[in-house]
Amino acid sequence: MNFQWNTSYLKLPSVFYALQLPTPSPQPEGVLWNEALSHELGVIPEDKRACVQFLSGNGDYTHNPPFAQAYAGHQFGHFTMLGDGRALHLGEHISPQGERLDIQLKGAGKTAYSRGGDGRATLRSMLREYLISEAMHGLGIATSRSLCVIKTGNEVLREKMHEGAVLTRTMKSHIRVGTFEYARYFCETSDLEALFQYTLNRLYPSLKSSSSPVEDLFMEVMRIQIETVSHWMRVGFIHGVMNTDNTSISGETFDYGPCAFMNTYHPHTVFSSIDRHERYAFGKQPDILKWNLTRWLETLLPLLHSDEEKAVQKAQHMLSQFDALWEKQYRKVFLAKLGFESIEPEYIVCADAWLNLLESNALDYTLSYKHITYETEAYDKLTAVKGWSAWYMQWRKLSPDFSLMQRSNPTLIPRNHRVEEALDAAVHGDFSFWDQLLEALQHPYQNVHISAKLNLPPDLDFEQGYQTFCGT
Repeated sequence: MNFQWNTSYLKLPSVFYALQLPTPSPQPEGVLWNEALSHELGVIPEDKRACVQFLSGNGDYTHNPPFAQAYAGHQFGHFTMLGDGRALHLGEHISPQGERLDIQLKGAGKTAYSRGGDGRATLRSMLREYLISEAMHGLGIATSRSLCVIKTGNEVLREKMHEGAVLTRTMKSHIRVGTFEYARYFCETSDLEALFQYTLNRLYPSLKSSSSPVEDLFMEVMRIQIETVSHWMRVGFIHGVMNTDNTSISGETFDYGPCAFMNTYHPHTVFSSIDRHERYAFGKQPDILKWNLTRWLETLLPLLHSDEEKAVQKAQHMLSQFDALWEKQYRKVFLAKLGFESIEPEYIVCADAWLNLLESNALDYTLSYKHITYETEAYDKLTAVKGWSAWYMQWRKLSPDFSLMQRSNPTLIPRNHRVEEALDAAVHGDFSFWDQLLEALQHPYQNVHISAKLNLPPDLDFEQGYQTFCGT
């Protein structure tokens, strides 16, 4: 393998990780290889067999010891100790562009943080993460990427026996809010300081010379996370498990277990089987982001000021800016979907009326935007509803920019029922529909006349009964 290893995380205090070799795979078999990402990384294996061995847990890791990261987190509001229970970091790779990226194996066996789990992953769940993460990349949203999926030759017991697999995942960094929670509540203040400095140096080096680096780091991460989540909502994405351990300091989307895409527009849409109280519903994602950032800010109090009262005052001032920042970014993104480049009162009224029209008539989110973006594309349910004509005439009077709409509105999303159809076939070795779907999802703003099969919403029975799962 031609990875260019330069692992810095192991220079942190040892409380932040546990060295761990992957569990070997008895019969590894390559299933998917992301050629485009491979070239971006500069990782082009000369020997595919050796590559499969290395990325399935059967390699020689002597010179670059794998490790699992320690972290904590609030899961559905409840704080607990966590850590990489089924993920191992092979190290950090330096790309030809000089970018430092984590290379992680997901499903590579037990770690010190497995908490009784088997550390394995099913083929189906790893195929799902590959598909959705690459679709998110195609949508232009900050995300982890998937390099390859390898079958292990093991069977994995969940609700039944499944084929096991390992996914190779890349990210700028897996440092998360939960990493800071772990440092604050399970470690020494010196460990928290070391983590802060490491995060600053690795992800935000331009802030190192700041006179107020803690404040500046928080404000920058808040800005980036607000941008990421606003774009989730732009395309109808529901993360499904927005715990603090899944909120990255780099602003990347990751952990694609119970995620899904909204079909019929409704702010209360939930698909995750474990989100029984709609904590992470589509429309609640900005509120949860603010809650998660608040938990992060609490961990930074000892670094903000030695006087706790003054630290709290600083923190409250910083957090008080969230609502205005969110409102501005949200309006920017959603007005662009209607072709408005600036934030004006008449545009906001038009946009709010549009969303009310979609919600009150249970209209498809993606197809409705597609219809008004490409006027030759008919969506009969939209044009037949009461109030459509009046809204449309008012909108056209505001002179929308159609080129801006085309850049903002995907013509295709990973429809949940089509994702399941592709997975059903792929786990049995038939990747024909999978390949078709993946290819289309990598160009979601270009396929104006995409196959109806890929883009039609599911029937009502599927929509009402569909649930997603963590896959652990």
